[in-house]
Amino acid sequence: MFRYCPACASERIVFERCRVFRCPDCGFTYYHNTAAAAACIVKTAAGLVFLVRAKDPGKGRLDLPGGFVDPGEGAMEGLRRELIEEIGWDPGPLSGAGGRPCPLVASFPNQYPYKNIPYNTCDLFFFLDAPELTGDQLTIEAGEVDRVRFIRPGDLDMEELAFGSVKRALRAYLDLDL
Repeated sequence: MFRYCPACASERIVFERCRVFRCPDCGFTYYHNTAAAAACIVKTAAGLVFLVRAKDPGKGRLDLPGGFVDPGEGAMEGLRRELIEEIGWDPGPLSGAGGRPCPLVASFPNQYPYKNIPYNTCDLFFFLDAPELTGDQLTIEAGEVDRVRFIRPGDLDMEELAFGSVKRALRAYLDLDL
């Protein structure tokens, strides 16, 4: 990631233990920590909500609505923001007092390759029961999402999914029988 130390421009910066950059010349240390991501298994009367990715990684493959949690956000706040950004649907406040129930289904590590940099992520997968949600209520803006598909669990081809952590989360969801 770093070719030169950001503090002193030394070329001797080293990457240790797959997460720490250290400069032996000035003592600069940078921890390349795992990023949090939140995704949602949304169950509707028409099936589960899937996105068809418009960009790499996984362009043309299926994914769940969600994304990285921004600085200053909790997982639920980030998830709600991503649902609004990606499919134009605001589920309202999630979990907590007066919020819509949104239980955690599973959490798995993932590696998200972006511009030749592998970002380690901790993917959190939540569940929302939204029988009232229809395709007419969704709006997709140009960007990360090509289109939305509603797929019944029995019709899902796991090989169409973009990420291994999503496959694992959907298997965990199917085992829970929510």
